[in-house]
Amino acid sequence: MREQDEQPILPVNLYRSEDRVTVAAPMPGIEPDDISVEVTDDGRLILWGALRGELKGVNEILLNEWRAGGYHRELRLPSAVDGVHANVTYGNGVLVVSLPVSDHCSPARLTLTAIGPTQGEHAGNAGHPVRPFTAEEHRAARDP
Repeated sequence: MREQDEQPILPVNLYRSEDRVTVAAPMPGIEPDDISVEVTDDGRLILWGALRGELKGVNEILLNEWRAGGYHRELRLPSAVDGVHANVTYGNGVLVVSLPVSDHCSPARLTLTAIGPTQGEHAGNAGHPVRPFTAEEHRAARDP
């Protein structure tokens, strides 16, 4: 495989507090509709970012160290989490997933709602302590 065709692993930062597990991952160059987050019942987090259009064939590629999309990362979470009430944000090319710690894993597949051309969110809870949050409640709180 040529160097320019290799896809590096998606780096993440993983944090844990008393009541949250938070994962942050850089995903530059994609839009909220391109992102999917899954929490599995066996305690894994799966992040996807779809590949956007490429300029291959238009320009001679001299160095290709990153791409806009084609992101994928799967990792084992350090605690059982409630995927249903997760909050997910995407802005400035960074995806942040905040998962409430739970007694057992609640699986979920989460997508983002665009709140701007390059920003998106999924609001599953209203903070500490975790209280279920509807999208309408979140928009009302965000845009008084």
